[in-house]
Amino acid sequence: MAGSEAAGRPGAACVLGIDLGTTSVKAVLVAGGERGQAVAESCSRETQAQTGSPGAGLQGMEQNVQKIIRALNECLAALPQQQLQRVSHIGISGQMHGIVFWKKEQGCKWTESGTGRTFEPKEVSNLITWQDGRCNRSFLSSLPQPQSHISLATGFGCATVYWYLKKSLKKSGFPVHLLPEVGDPGSIAGRTIYAWHGIPKGAEVGIALGDFQCSVYSCLTERTDAVLNIGTSAQLTISMPPGFQPPEIPDPFSAVTYFPYFSGNYLAVAASLNGGNVLATFVDMVAQWTAELGLEVQETTIYTKIIKAALAQTNSKLSIHPALFGERHMPEQLASVTDISVSDLSLGHVTRALCRGIIENLHSMLPSERLTETGVRRILGTGSALARNEVLRQEAERIFPFPVIYGKDVDAAVGAAMVMFHRK
Repeated sequence: MAGSEAAGRPGAACVLGIDLGTTSVKAVLVAGGERGQAVAESCSRETQAQTGSPGAGLQGMEQNVQKIIRALNECLAALPQQQLQRVSHIGISGQMHGIVFWKKEQGCKWTESGTGRTFEPKEVSNLITWQDGRCNRSFLSSLPQPQSHISLATGFGCATVYWYLKKSLKKSGFPVHLLPEVGDPGSIAGRTIYAWHGIPKGAEVGIALGDFQCSVYSCLTERTDAVLNIGTSAQLTISMPPGFQPPEIPDPFSAVTYFPYFSGNYLAVAASLNGGNVLATFVDMVAQWTAELGLEVQETTIYTKIIKAALAQTNSKLSIHPALFGERHMPEQLASVTDISVSDLSLGHVTRALCRGIIENLHSMLPSERLTETGVRRILGTGSALARNEVLRQEAERIFPFPVIYGKDVDAAVGAAMVMFHRK
């Protein structure tokens, strides 16, 4: 209560955290009190921004930037004006590997609205997301080797730039001038030039941060914890000891990637492209089948029904490898179903096997033995897909030989705000 009262005083500054996610945008206001930082207000809006990719066909994955910014404006308009007027710093996180192109000094336009000035995209491309699959392994192998411990993969912005240049690579090298300058987390990129949704002119804006690192930052406090996050995609993460340095040469076939973290540290990450998106695709398939049979069932109803059916089946001999979207370390190996028998064809059996497959896929990328070697004692289970799916939680608890703790929400917007809060 004391913290809330302190945060509520007119002079108490707060930090705005923004996460531009794959399916939604979230904005949070974080204020300080006697017990540390706490979320004072938050708002989330689905972007519904998926759009076609004429140049890349079915392998492309693009989003409409106008719809993403519209969702952001809706989030900010829904937050209390009185608290937005106290924002002194803004932290931003978002999809780590995608790319947007815009014309210099024509990327946005400012307009007047009921809550003051807002901006809208102007001369911008679609967002080519991290899920984009236009750069196959053959194309990637033709590119210069990165001077990094992280391998190049489809969906990475630099690979996408090369894809657009592929017809003129002999004439032109990589446009290095397009790359941003890398700064330290918490550094200031600039200040707001107008009052924005009530946020004062001159509020300091931090450099953009990876949504994955911000998500981990919002919940990981002990080095003996691992984070299991299942949202659109899925990740299993452990913190490497201080002083750890990754190999200088990337291993494109390694399932574990070392992501730079805060304070010069690294995270070992099994970053799977297959998580809640696999279940969403399964639900969409069931919906299409029922529609073809002349029945109309809402996808939310289907999701509820299949989870209930799976809970009634404690086991299934059916084996599903769920890599519908491939994996960065083996993009050609897609999903498969084996050990099919008459006794395991019910909707409950299939859903149970699919949920188990998602967890087993992560476990194969970063096995329990590796977790034990690094001193892991428990797993923090987070993410929207894990939170709403009891079958996924049951399978995680069955497969991993550690206690799985829920309730610590992973939130990139909160993490982005915390980074700025700790450095303001």
